[in-house]
Amino acid sequence: MKKLFTLVAVLGVLSFGASTFVNAQDEPAAKPDSAMVQEQAAQAATPAAPAVEEQSLHKAIKTKFIEGGPGFMASILLTLIFGLAIVIERIIYLNLSTTNTKKLLNAIEDALKNGGVEAAKEVCRNTRGPVASIFYQGLDRVHEGIEVVEKSIVTYGSVMMGQLEKGLTWISLFIAVAPMLGFMGTVIGMIGAFDAIQAAGDISPSLVAGGIKVALITTVFGLIVAIILQVFYNYLLNKIDSITNEMEDASVSLLDILVKFNLQK
Repeated sequence: MKKLFTLVAVLGVLSFGASTFVNAQDEPAAKPDSAMVQEQAAQAATPAAPAVEEQSLHKAIKTKFIEGGPGFMASILLTLIFGLAIVIERIIYLNLSTTNTKKLLNAIEDALKNGGVEAAKEVCRNTRGPVASIFYQGLDRVHEGIEVVEKSIVTYGSVMMGQLEKGLTWISLFIAVAPMLGFMGTVIGMIGAFDAIQAAGDISPSLVAGGIKVALITTVFGLIVAIILQVFYNYLLNKIDSITNEMEDASVSLLDILVKFNLQK
C-alpha cells in the first residue's frame, strides 16, 4: 500500500506541476526594474490594449472536447475511464501481491525446525500474496516427495501467473482502440468538411481550416489516451516481471529448504 500511495502522490505532483506550468506560460516573465520603468512609460504613451481573457486548463480541455464532437470524444473518454479503472485495480492487486520472500523463507525454515510441516503451512496461511500460496501448495504435498512438490509448485505458479496478468488484455485493447476511434473521427470530420465545401460551391480557407482542425482534435485525444494507458501498461508488465522473478527464486529456495529438512529427519 505504501507504494500505491507513493504512486498516487507522484501523479498528483505531476498534475499539479503541469497546471502550474500552464499557468506560468500565461503569466509574463519577471523583468528588471529599469525594463519595467521603460515598459510603463511605453504603455503610458500608447493606447491601452483590450484585456485578453485568461482560459483555465480545464476550460480549454472542455472547449476542445466539445469542438471535437460529443460522439467520438465521448467514446474516447470512455476508453480512458475503463482503462484507468482496470489499471488502478491491477496496481492495487499487484502491490498487495508483493511479499518479502526472504522474511517468509526464514519464517518457514524456523517453523519446519520447531513445529514441522503443519507449522510451516500455518505461516503460509497467515501470509498474503501468491508466493505464500505457492509455498502452501508445495508444503501440502511434501509427504509425496520432492519431485511431486516441485511439480505442484510449477503448476500452481502458472495459475498465479494467470491471476497476475488478468486484465492486461483489456488494457492493450483500449490502447489500440483509442487512436483508432480518433482516426475514425478525423476521417468522418474530413468527410463533413468536404461536404460543406461541396454545398458551398467554393473552397473557403476558413471553412477548410476549421473543418480540418475539428477533425484532428479527435486524433489528438485518441493518441493522448493511448499514451497514458501505454505508460501504465508498461509499469504493470514490469511489476508482474518483478513478482514472477521473486516467485521463481523463492520456489527454488523452498525446495532447498525442504531437501535440507528431509535430510535432517
